[in-house]
Amino acid sequence: MTTNINQNDFSQIIKGRRSVRAYQPDYKIPKEEMMKIIEEASSAPSSANLQPWRVVVVDSKEGKEKLRPLVMFNTTQNDTSSAMLLIFGDNKFYENAEYIYNMAVEKGKMPPDVRDSQLSAIKSHYPSLSKTVANDVIKIDSSLFSMQLMLTARAYGYDTNPMAGFESDKLAEAFELDSKRYIPVMILSIGKAAEPGYDSLRLSPEQITFWR
Repeated sequence: MTTNINQNDFSQIIKGRRSVRAYQPDYKIPKEEMMKIIEEASSAPSSANLQPWRVVVVDSKEGKEKLRPLVMFNTTQNDTSSAMLLIFGDNKFYENAEYIYNMAVEKGKMPPDVRDSQLSAIKSHYPSLSKTVANDVIKIDSSLFSMQLMLTARAYGYDTNPMAGFESDKLAEAFELDSKRYIPVMILSIGKAAEPGYDSLRLSPEQITFWR
């Protein structure tokens, strides 16, 4: 469905993305398609390819009722979207390093000596990061994933809305995650728009770019 996208198509995906707040409430995204969107979004870059992002898909009536009091002024998205995607960062992300790098060797993407060197560096570096630095790594990487997820969803014909307005200190425990391990990054609503999102202006390249 999303293969063979040319440059013009990709430009339209980027320029056509809007933050949509009201969705067709009866439209449900099939689980297989949602998993494909998440899989493709997971090709986003991350520090040492350790992929710290984790996703909770809230698409049931019960799940949305649990989420509703935690999303502040974003209840329309919660009530009408096909799903609310809770994006967390796992602060034990480096524990997957051996699996990721062993799979890379197994699939011929990396020679064993490079794996061994990389794993040695990862094991000595990441567990010793301060909480502040680790949180920065997790949130930057998970935000890259989130942006790619929004563009992937758009390529599949869906609309999204990123949200930071929620009770971040309550989100993990509400969905049975360890709040000391899983750090809330953002919530994305996803579905078919019931009304178009607002167009908006952007600063020009000249206003945001410095040449030296």
